[in-house]
Amino acid sequence: MALSTLALAIGSTFGTPLAHAQSALDPAMAAVLVTATRSPQPAAEVLSDHVVITADEIQRSGAVSVIDLLQKQRGIEVSRNGGPGANASVFIRGADGKQNVVLVDGVRIGSSTSGAANWTALPLANIERIEIVYGPLATMYGADAIGGVVQVFTRRGAGHARVTATAGAGSDKARQFGAGIAGAAGAFSYALAAAREQDQGFSATRPASTSFNPDNDGYRRQSAGGQLAYTPASGHELGMLFLHSRLRAQYDAGASAFDARSVQDLDNVALFSRHQVGSSWRISAQAARADDVSANWANASATGYSKIETRQTSYTLLNEIAAGPGLAQLLLERREEDVISSSTRALTTGRKTDSVAASYSLRVGAHTALAGARHDDSSQYGGKLTGNLGYGYRISPALRANASAGTSFRAPTFNELYFPGFGVASNRPESGRNVEGGVAYRHGATESNAVFYRNRISDLLVNTTRCPVEPATHPSGCAYNVNRATLSGLTLGARTRFGAYEARASMDFQDPRDETTGKQLVRRARRHARFGLDYTSGPFEAGIGLQVSGKRYDDPANRNQLGGYGVVNLFASWRLAPGWTALARWNNVADKRYDLARNYATAGSQAFLGLKFESL
Repeated sequence: MALSTLALAIGSTFGTPLAHAQSALDPAMAAVLVTATRSPQPAAEVLSDHVVITADEIQRSGAVSVIDLLQKQRGIEVSRNGGPGANASVFIRGADGKQNVVLVDGVRIGSSTSGAANWTALPLANIERIEIVYGPLATMYGADAIGGVVQVFTRRGAGHARVTATAGAGSDKARQFGAGIAGAAGAFSYALAAAREQDQGFSATRPASTSFNPDNDGYRRQSAGGQLAYTPASGHELGMLFLHSRLRAQYDAGASAFDARSVQDLDNVALFSRHQVGSSWRISAQAARADDVSANWANASATGYSKIETRQTSYTLLNEIAAGPGLAQLLLERREEDVISSSTRALTTGRKTDSVAASYSLRVGAHTALAGARHDDSSQYGGKLTGNLGYGYRISPALRANASAGTSFRAPTFNELYFPGFGVASNRPESGRNVEGGVAYRHGATESNAVFYRNRISDLLVNTTRCPVEPATHPSGCAYNVNRATLSGLTLGARTRFGAYEARASMDFQDPRDETTGKQLVRRARRHARFGLDYTSGPFEAGIGLQVSGKRYDDPANRNQLGGYGVVNLFASWRLAPGWTALARWNNVADKRYDLARNYATAGSQAFLGLKFESL
């Protein structure tokens, strides 16, 4: 497909707003994927294994948070230290939360100290679409893209002004309110939204925990975001986007009467510019800043207060040129990470990474191919070279076979480098080598895929009990490059529609293993699956979903077992009148008790009723 055709069809190259600008207007846009190559592609032609979650699917999921939504997707597991306001981690294909990249409208988010995205502070309100791309994408995104990349897209204005409003209430005194407006006027487009959510929650810990406190641990989240764009001429666009989210959450820090709590802020802002130069060249630029701030009060004394702020500033320039039967890309990028810690001076530092990447993709007849390479030069860990190769062959119009290989790496977190008594300044990046192959079938309302992967990680950073390099200053151990790990598995997915019903299923058979010890990696099951059935009749929709998981372990030595579980969820909606929809969900119908982390509680049976308005 020529570059100019892609630009007209989607209006984006970047993974930022234009890719989903019209998705609310045209359901067919769900068949386009941006994240895999930072450029819009027909999803059926993308070589990387992926999942696209549309706005309708988000509504039907009955998910309370982004974490709950991701937990329902194949290839993904989550852990959480308590209720909906608690810290959470996402594992993609067995990769740790630090080994994945998270983007919001093309802006990378996350903490440079923990190395993971703050999923709990990320609001589900105003999300238009989520793309999940599995496997290493270091050529496109640099450090940490070992297991995969998750990109969240918020709503963007198009067409006449549309107003949305939502309200709802449920178990544990849950309350949700939201409102937004989006549209376009001449050369300007706009989308603004705000939301407020709260829940009194339940005790984050179980009585067996040393941190147990029987009080309820609730949360309150307030968020606002928007996108503004100006098109001075055809093929040219200037714009900005922003997101602010503040989460106030309670947690357990012992049996005292003190109300342990945290405040977490996410703030993103970006300026972007895109220009079509002739029929074969498109250039895009973005300058962005993402702030991740976490403050905690563990007790009433001064020693119980801590605050850590990560600021990521990035500058990106992407050139795309139609060359022969394919598309050539040249990417220049600079990423600056700065950390400020109120309690640990050693963490108040920073690093800069300059990157250059090139790739070429083509489609000739039944053949699709992709090749790319990237060099990252960091002021902290030096240079890293990564690359990828992919090939696909269309056996028939409905069936295609794929194979790919790629390298990746994870940069050490600032905790692993500088935290007193734990970090080691000489720690090196982890390195990954991935190979995978599979088949994908799409015909009419039926699609299915099967992918086998094997990702070998060397220089794995783990917490050793005996520090081999600095034993005098690290008597309790340290973070050190000592282990190797293999993430291998088979992931299966299918969905089909017959009459008024839509059925979907996915199963993951994996072996996330620490090769040095032979043990299963922490909080990752060897088997997990999802099943769902939806029914639609006129204005009425209803669905049932089942999530199941095998046993996991909560410690590297595999002594503390977390049992397997199965959770059933129900969802229903009714279009009461044009623009008005009533929503109902019932999660964990059987009130199943299960653990995502040892001695931390999970939600029991919960119900929620809501009302949504969207102007026509």
